[in-house]
Amino acid sequence: MSGWMSYFTGKKDTRESARDAIVGLRQNLLMLEKKEEFLQKKIDEEMKKAKANATTNKRLAMNALRQKKAHENELDRIAGQRLTLETQVNAIESANLNAETMAAMKKGADALKGIHSNLTAEGVDATMDKIREQMDLTNEISDAISNPVGMGIVLDEDDLKDELEALEQEQLDDRLAGADRVPSHLPASPVGQTTGRAPVQEEEDDEEAQLRQLQAELAM
Repeated sequence: MSGWMSYFTGKKDTRESARDAIVGLRQNLLMLEKKEEFLQKKIDEEMKKAKANATTNKRLAMNALRQKKAHENELDRIAGQRLTLETQVNAIESANLNAETMAAMKKGADALKGIHSNLTAEGVDATMDKIREQMDLTNEISDAISNPVGMGIVLDEDDLKDELEALEQEQLDDRLAGADRVPSHLPASPVGQTTGRAPVQEEEDDEEAQLRQLQAELAM
């Protein structure tokens, strides 16, 4: 599209101009490379000629060395030109890359500006407050639903402890009352005779031992 616009307006797009410049410079570099190959070939030929006539025809050998030197000077000049052209190519490519990067960054900045045009810090805070409010309401509803009907009675732990202590005291009183009714001793049975009361005596002794232990624990 930019090529058609530049055709009608007579103005070239910056990217198109950079591309044309790089193409032209690379074409010149190819031409210089061919020239270098030709000169290097001539240098090798003159060097071979000088070596062949170094002892038999010194004049011809000297002329060959002069031609060789001229070709080497021309080769050095072309090498300098190549370096200049390559430097220009690198500079244009780098500048073109920078321009493309800046254009992309500008588009990104414009996109961010468009996105943030309808966003403000106050609006974001208000939205977050609404979200928190709805989340709190959701949690309250979830808690209400998770509690079964009629199970929301709050029990007093102190009342439960008092009731438990009353039960313990009642059991203790019953045991103490039972201990008062137990005979302190039984008449001894004649030797060799069983009265059938030995199991009763053992049971009573166990109750007395338990009563003494319970009294000792209460005294502590």
